[in-house]
Amino acid sequence: MDFTFTEEQQAAAEAARGVFAGVAPDAVPSPALTPGAVAENYDQALWAKLADADLLSLLLDARYGGAGLDAIALCLVLRESARVLARVPLLESSAAAAAVQAYGSEEAKADLLARAGRGESVLTVAAHGRTGHDPAEQAVTARQDGGTWVLDGVQTAVPWAHDADITLVPAHTGTGRTVLALVPHGHEGTVLAEQFSTSGERLGELRLESARLAARDVIDADGAWEWLRDLLATGTCALALGLGERVLQMTGDYTGKREQFGFPIATFQAVAVQAADRYIDLRAMEATLWQAAWRIASGAPGPLPAAGDVAVAKIWAAEGVRRVVQTAQHLHGGFGADVDYPLHRYHAWAKHLELSLGPASAHEEALGDLLAAHPLV
Repeated sequence: MDFTFTEEQQAAAEAARGVFAGVAPDAVPSPALTPGAVAENYDQALWAKLADADLLSLLLDARYGGAGLDAIALCLVLRESARVLARVPLLESSAAAAAVQAYGSEEAKADLLARAGRGESVLTVAAHGRTGHDPAEQAVTARQDGGTWVLDGVQTAVPWAHDADITLVPAHTGTGRTVLALVPHGHEGTVLAEQFSTSGERLGELRLESARLAARDVIDADGAWEWLRDLLATGTCALALGLGERVLQMTGDYTGKREQFGFPIATFQAVAVQAADRYIDLRAMEATLWQAAWRIASGAPGPLPAAGDVAVAKIWAAEGVRRVVQTAQHLHGGFGADVDYPLHRYHAWAKHLELSLGPASAHEEALGDLLAAHPLV
């Protein structure tokens, strides 16, 4: 395993740092001060800057105006976005476009990809199922009726659902296969209800009631949903890492200046030990993230399927980001709850990421099942 980034990957990260340099986390709407949604839509000005910097087309081929990079480059950019709490559908739209490129019909590619790469179309993914705990593909049924597909079911907590032009919806067929439906916003047979995340962002509950789609708008290739699900999970781990790193930096800055008994509290052993533990969490989150991203990007074989590496990354990210923000709040004291200071915003976003990843125990169980099915020799 080589953790050295290529020049192209480093250039993507550098471009992201340039774009996000002007984003102020304490200007992000606070869920503690805003009833309902913190805003009607995503940060469209920032979205336009990302498009101008060619960061929305990282995973797309040159024929669609993209850079042809991989999951590692996307995760590097996502890591930078989380440091400043960037309110943009970068993960969802990039991952969905990559799935269409890898598995979609030629008509869907021609219609969507170039526009998505330019930021003119926004894509999202319904990845949380009916309750947020069951597999997303089990929440919707898909059956063929002549030359069309008919979808019925409910997907909850769909990110950016009210802003996206297309939502990719996983659904199961009567034969046990999983397909990905490209559902346009406001499509006949769909109902979108408003939900809210812990970060205050507007989510959507998407109901499909005999919604009909043409065959060209349904991806039925084997492995398409599994690949997209792993990419989304790995990207979420990258967001957790970037957020956690920024929170630990804030904690170090604060404890280095805050004095008790005439000394900075950072010099107290109890404070230093807690910060050191969180640093170890972040390094474990980083190592497991790049392992998972590398498996997805390279397709390299391993003793376990790539889903095993993704499960390990999710275990560390879900547990690690929670521990980092909890320790930060503790070491900041009452100052951490001050709504004029950005830490409470990071805490709300961290909780949303933790819930999106799901409990570590579930990923440990999934990892155990993979180990049982693929004995290490």
